[in-house]
Amino acid sequence: MSEYDFHKQVVVVTGAAGNLGRTVAELFYHAGAKLALVDISLDRLRCAPWQDAENAGLFETDLTDVEQVNHSVGQIRERFQRIDILANIAGGFRMGPPVHETPVQDWDFMLNMNAKSVFLMCRAVIPHMLEMGTGKIVNVAARAAVEGKSKMAPYCVSKAAVITLTQSLAAECKHENINVNCILPGTIDTPQNRADMPGGDFSNWVPTEQLAREILHLCSEQAKGITGAAVPVYGKS
Repeated sequence: MSEYDFHKQVVVVTGAAGNLGRTVAELFYHAGAKLALVDISLDRLRCAPWQDAENAGLFETDLTDVEQVNHSVGQIRERFQRIDILANIAGGFRMGPPVHETPVQDWDFMLNMNAKSVFLMCRAVIPHMLEMGTGKIVNVAARAAVEGKSKMAPYCVSKAAVITLTQSLAAECKHENINVNCILPGTIDTPQNRADMPGGDFSNWVPTEQLAREILHLCSEQAKGITGAAVPVYGKS
């Protein structure tokens, strides 16, 4: 039984096949929401335990492609008739060389994956929220967005862009009953991160469920007075 009630609400979750995306979708599912699960891989989406649920739809989408994003959002609107919540979970991380050795394509890759994807989804979804006169958006930035790290410049800059975009959207939408916030995770406790950093202290990392619960909170009525926030969720690290 969920502490939140999202019955009759349509929730769009991007990156829904990833570790955090699956957890976010699962918590919204148990809170009664109708789910529009968006990911670049339809096969991975089909592995989700709730993908056959009557109130869930799967939408294979390259979130860096404006035509695909607009098409999928149109399909979501056609199927569910409304979009109440957008959880922009999709993104990624890649270490790199120093800035002066960074290939331009690596820079573009990080900016597209983490910033352009959020921009395109918000751009496509907000007109529907304006039409309804209500909406909630939560984006995922990162702790690295506020403290640049060596050999991580493209990632840090792309996540910093998510914070600034969130603040700009919140300023534009605050009188339209649309809340826009973002969270700043520290190191997330995922199988991939454990494999990549085997010497890390996993007990200090942030569980995906903790992040997902913060996202649900920001989308709930309890947080209706919060907009434009960048919420740190660092765990113990």
